[in-house]
Amino acid sequence: MTGSASQNHRLVPWYIGLVLVLAAVIFVGYRMWAGNCPAPTIIEIGVLTVIPIVYLVLMYLTFISQK
Repeated sequence: MTGSASQNHRLVPWYIGLVLVLAAVIFVGYRMWAGNCPAPTIIEIGVLTVIPIVYLVLMYLTFISQK
């Protein structure tokens, strides 16, 4: 019976996390743009790109290292 059960793809949680992170980046970016955020540009770039990329890479490495 275990042979007929469908096997889950290991990266499904990563794909879900990717969608959630992209949704959060879009939301925060919109709020920064609509609210005329006074934060320096380098901080905005870090919040909208660097931090999510680092998070997604670490999450990806965690999921592919699991057996």
